[in-house]
Amino acid sequence: MSEPVMRRTQSGEAKQFRTPAFRFHSPLANVLSLCSVLSVLSVVAPLQVHAATDASATVYSIPSAKAADSLLLDIDNAGKRLVAVGDRGHIVYSDDEGKTWVQAKVPTRMMLTALAFGDDKHGWAVGHDALILATEDGGTTWTQQFSDQEREEGAPFLDVWFKDDSTGFAVGAYGALFATTDGGKNWEDASDRLDNPDGYHLNAITEVKGSGLFVVGEMGSMFRSSDDGETWETLKGPYEGSLFGVLGTNQPGTVLAYGLRGNLFRSTDFGSTWTPIKVKSTRGKLDFGLSGGALLKDGSIVIVGHGGSVLKSTDNGLTFSLINRPDRLSLSSATADDKGNLILVGQGGAHVASPTGEDASPKQ
Repeated sequence: MSEPVMRRTQSGEAKQFRTPAFRFHSPLANVLSLCSVLSVLSVVAPLQVHAATDASATVYSIPSAKAADSLLLDIDNAGKRLVAVGDRGHIVYSDDEGKTWVQAKVPTRMMLTALAFGDDKHGWAVGHDALILATEDGGTTWTQQFSDQEREEGAPFLDVWFKDDSTGFAVGAYGALFATTDGGKNWEDASDRLDNPDGYHLNAITEVKGSGLFVVGEMGSMFRSSDDGETWETLKGPYEGSLFGVLGTNQPGTVLAYGLRGNLFRSTDFGSTWTPIKVKSTRGKLDFGLSGGALLKDGSIVIVGHGGSVLKSTDNGLTFSLINRPDRLSLSSATADDKGNLILVGQGGAHVASPTGEDASPKQ
């Protein structure tokens, strides 16, 4: 089922699109795929911004003993440290493999949707109001690098990727693609590098081993770059519904894309051709939306989604095991500790689980 939405293309022609109805009901889908009613799309001119912040006017996230138990949308490793971001500007970090968490002082109360570390010290978090935050101490303290509250109703960035501590990209709503080559001191609006005239939301970006960068988004849109994001090729994808995530594997040229209703696809030629991956649950075909995942240090892959779904692959995404956690809380992202235990985030905050996603450990 889908619901018609009116959007104006950059050519000025009004068109009717069909947006999946589930985007308007699930809390995680609301974040990951811009689940407010879409309005007329305005053209944004390219710009390069040197961020500056008035410290006296800064509004910080509210300290909360429950920050690690509230909605968290992404998690990453900063060396041995775990860092997670989420609702109300919450950023929390753990130095004991997720047993306890400390809330960082963060200069925003906006929802944060994703983060990435270029090394164990330098990291970036993105969120609503086209906000980009940065840390140089592994997530203990954060500063604002960029924000554009005038950008289409405060439309969010939805993912961020960094090659190292200098070169990175942020992607998001209405076709946003921003680039930096100086660690975020300057962010360039590079959206016009993509052939995306209807401004489809870009939900995720990743690196594909030996090939380049890959972006997926709304209406099954796909883009790839073999020159570090300087130029992009538009691909015909295998699915017309929204894709919420994309992952590279340890196998060169192999990429996974996933999204609505458990749709999961695998390509071994950098997205030129795709094979659907059928994952079975005890109830039959997997039909929960898949929202996030990670390529782990040991080469295995974990993908998570609604209904507490946890998918795990040890063969570069050729096959997956599946468990649905008993609490059925929707999950948005995952990583692992040095022992291989999964750290899952989503509704209810951070959860420590076994390597398969089962047997959640009680919080200390």
